[in-house]
Amino acid sequence: MTRMRGGRSFLILAIMAIATVASAQFRFDRPFQGFRGWRVPPRLARPGDFNGSYNFCRGMFESDRWEAGGQGWSTDYPAADVNFSIRLAELTKTSVHFDAAGQPKHVVVRLTDDAFFKCPMVEMEDVGTMMLSEEEVTRLRDYLLKGGFIWVDDFWGTDAWEHWTEQIARVLPPADYPIVDLLPPHPLYRTLFELQRIPQIPSIQSWRRLGGGTSERGSDSAEVHFRGIMDHAGRVMVLMSHNTDISDAWEREGEDPEFFYSFSPQGYAVGINVLMYAMTH
Repeated sequence: MTRMRGGRSFLILAIMAIATVASAQFRFDRPFQGFRGWRVPPRLARPGDFNGSYNFCRGMFESDRWEAGGQGWSTDYPAADVNFSIRLAELTKTSVHFDAAGQPKHVVVRLTDDAFFKCPMVEMEDVGTMMLSEEEVTRLRDYLLKGGFIWVDDFWGTDAWEHWTEQIARVLPPADYPIVDLLPPHPLYRTLFELQRIPQIPSIQSWRRLGGGTSERGSDSAEVHFRGIMDHAGRVMVLMSHNTDISDAWEREGEDPEFFYSFSPQGYAVGINVLMYAMTH
């Protein structure tokens, strides 16, 4: 695939062109879109869901604490999963799995499910509340070391970071698998679109509450962290976007034009780069 320079401008123009016919091909008022999407029962993966095309896989986990603005594993579900799948099909040549009704076959996987190992990339949110069982620790370690990739997004502040790092340290001991900052020279910044930085994207509710501000926890979340854990060959197997909510740029793209133009093109550029990296490394 030819790399697209000036990626942000291209992506804005591409999504604007798509949006002009959105009423015909992409309904923003579907029942599962928007903030109330968490009420939809999870679409748990079944063997027939996988046919070799791309399925958006979301990881399910138990939470043992509460974070403001979070809903545990179902944060931004299912609208982020649906919208990202549609935009991925529109903006790349990726073969996305759609059902007979033309809807993306996004799935939810438990870390103990066999279906977990059918997902080359699994996205998880609000992981600052995660509590893994011993079985989940073992399964997640096996998945990652066999070539799997997880991306954790939308967790904010010091408490959420410390809680998450305690859990992932049970999976991948930091003495062997340290967490490192991923800076612009890394391929994740240029897999398809050229990114100069990782944007800070707030939830749409926080953005409105803050009058256009982006740091959901004030000074405790002022800096975006884009970090990873590599395997011994240097492949990123755990990606962490901390103090930003990339997924809300997908979930809420149809609700407010100002929010869309401020965040959605950047959010899709990050998401597509991450997926392309995960699928090619």
